[in-house]
Amino acid sequence: MVAIDLNSDLGESFGRYTVGNDEAVMGLITSANVACGVHAGDPDVMAQTVAVAAQRGVAIGAHPGFPDRQGFGRRYLAMAPLEVEHLVTYQVAALAGFTKGHRLHHVKPHGALYNAAAKDYDLALAICRGVKQFDPGLPLYGLAGSALLQAAAEVGLPARAEVFADRAYQADGSLVPRGQAGAVLTDAKQVAARAVAMVENQAVTAITGETVPLQVDTICVHGDNEAALALVKELRAAMLAQGIEISAG
Repeated sequence: MVAIDLNSDLGESFGRYTVGNDEAVMGLITSANVACGVHAGDPDVMAQTVAVAAQRGVAIGAHPGFPDRQGFGRRYLAMAPLEVEHLVTYQVAALAGFTKGHRLHHVKPHGALYNAAAKDYDLALAICRGVKQFDPGLPLYGLAGSALLQAAAEVGLPARAEVFADRAYQADGSLVPRGQAGAVLTDAKQVAARAVAMVENQAVTAITGETVPLQVDTICVHGDNEAALALVKELRAAMLAQGIEISAG
């Protein structure tokens, strides 16, 4: 069976505010998507998160988002494609400045930027061009079956299909909006069983009951989920028990 990357969105604390349990989660994942100081994070947190990832042997990814700190990057902002392209290049380059010789492993857009680019092809192209401007060989993580992966193929950017163990899906393969009941899953055993089924079946059951085919290269558990640590522990154990290799690749 192919190796599956287990990733988490981390480095989202800033100033006096602590978000998530990054150090504990870091010991269980294979790659970290580190906030780049725009939707969340700050220079100190970026440096600290990169240092912990490097120490633990966790692959370091940039996690650029909309400039929406108050909304945690989860509110859509209408921006011109060139603005988005420059915003992505800026954030990826900022995080890379803290890697100290540990080459960035990937880029994964955050929140509303990620979700909008799953369907908006022009926005997806802008993100991909922003990544390519920094490094044309840097892989992009995008929602399985999304416009983001199609855009990466068009611009010649390597890409990996991502699925979410702790999020509900709609019949079209998009994520259920966070404001809707049942959108975020917190039961560790349910999330673990779901992740294993995603890998084994290359599919997920939508919230409305349909079977949605998915390519699974990397699985995300959100670091700001209050149950994140328990979820990652259970998920990792379940995958290994089923003989699924966990590796950033």
